[in-house]
Order: sequence, then C-alpha cells, then structure tokens
Amino acid sequence: MSNTPAIDIHNLTASYERKPVLWEIDCQFPQGKLVGIVGPNGSGKTTLLKNIMGLMKPDSGYVRIFGDKLNSVRHRVSYVPQRETVDWDFPADVMDVVLMGRYNPKKLFNRITQEDRDIAVEALKRVNMLEFSRRHISQLSGGQQQRVFIARSLAQQADLYLMDEPFVGVDAASEDAILSLLTEMKNSGKTVVIVHHDLQTAFEYFDHIALLNTRLVACGPTEEVFTSDLLQEAYGGRLTVLSRIGELIAKKDFPIREKGQENN
Repeated sequence: MSNTPAIDIHNLTASYERKPVLWEIDCQFPQGKLVGIVGPNGSGKTTLLKNIMGLMKPDSGYVRIFGDKLNSVRHRVSYVPQRETVDWDFPADVMDVVLMGRYNPKKLFNRITQEDRDIAVEALKRVNMLEFSRRHISQLSGGQQQRVFIARSLAQQADLYLMDEPFVGVDAASEDAILSLLTEMKNSGKTVVIVHHDLQTAFEYFDHIALLNTRLVACGPTEEVFTSDLLQEAYGGRLTVLSRIGELIAKKDFPIREKGQENN
C-alpha cells in the first residue's frame, strides 16, 4: 500500500458567516485505516468532513486526497451524509437508492447494466438488507436506512469512505453490524473516515484519531491520542460534568456517548 496519505489537510481554516469554526488544521490520515474525527459538540467535526468532501470552501489551506485535488480522484471517494439531512420521503425503494451509487457523473446517460445490479445486490447482502430491496426507504427503521446508505456507498466501489455520524439513531445491533462491516472494509485495504461521538467505540475500533476542538488537539494512532491530558484539553470541563467521566478517564476507560448533536 502506498505511503501517500489518504487525506492530507494543510493549514485549513474554515468559517460560517465569518465566524471561524476550524483554525489552522494540519493533519494526515493514512491509507487502509479506520479513522475517527472526534471532539465535543460544536468542535467542527462535520465542518472538517465537508471541507474534505469539497462541500465547503475553506478560508485558507487545502486538502489533498491520495496526493491529488478532489476533482482528480472523486471517483475514488464515497460520502455518507448525516441521516437527518436526507429526504426520506423521496420516491425510491431500497434498490433504487443503492443503484444511485453506480451512476457515473461523467456518463449521466449511460443505462444501469446487469453488472451494476449484481454489484448493488452484493452490497445489500453485505449490510443484510437484500430482503428489503423493494421496500420504500421511508418504511425502514433508522438503522435500516443507515445500512442502505452504506450499501449505496459500497456499490460505488470507492477507496475512501467518508461518513458523518453513521450511528446516530441506530440501534445497538445495527451499530455492531456496521462496525464489523467497516472493519472488513479496512482489512480489504479501504480507508474509512468517520465523524463520531462515541469515545468508547472509537477507542475500541478506530486505528487513527483526529481530536478536535475548533483547533486540532491531536492527530495520530488512537492509543497516542486517547490520553487523559489530551481528552481533557479537547473536552475541558464537559468531561467532568458528564456522569462517571472522571473515573472512566482515570481507569483508561471512556464515556459512552456525549449527548446531543452538533450542526457544524
């Protein structure tokens, strides 16, 4: 596998309505790893993902993916947005949604082939959703909807997968199934980058962590980033007011989930 980082973020500053949300982020994510972007609410996690994906224009700095600008490697990148941002009343069934992953923007008028359908079927099998292939997406549970979006992402056959809070609104069984699938993807050489709230599963499953609080607190292998001092620097007093946080950090254990979501 190449030593070129999957993602190279250099001196990135980004803002909403002139209010800075990220300051001078310098960070690299290696290829073939499960990478977590973690931090307290409002720390800029989703903003960082949007800048990586080209959905926002930074005030300064740049992002390189596999050593190139995004437009040169877009076909190698798949994005799973927050589930709450999706219109689940859109008239489509599960198979339609997954087949969207097979459309090539450069070949808009190409028809879906049998090979595309076979790839979509295989993707649905991997997330245990094939039996729901003709079910309307609005009729699915939150965990099922999330698995369909991951199947669509798998159907793209990308090398880099960017996922924004994929476990929000997902039951424990679905979360375990998705984490197992993401680990399989990593083991097959894929790079998966996840915005995540759950420090415990991040510690257990992720290889590499970017710890944010508007600025970059730390970026590196999980065991180097998840220390009491760095977590305290990122979360400050928020860790002490959450139940059992003080004891958990002292025991090298971590909070299950910070309540609430961030919008940036």
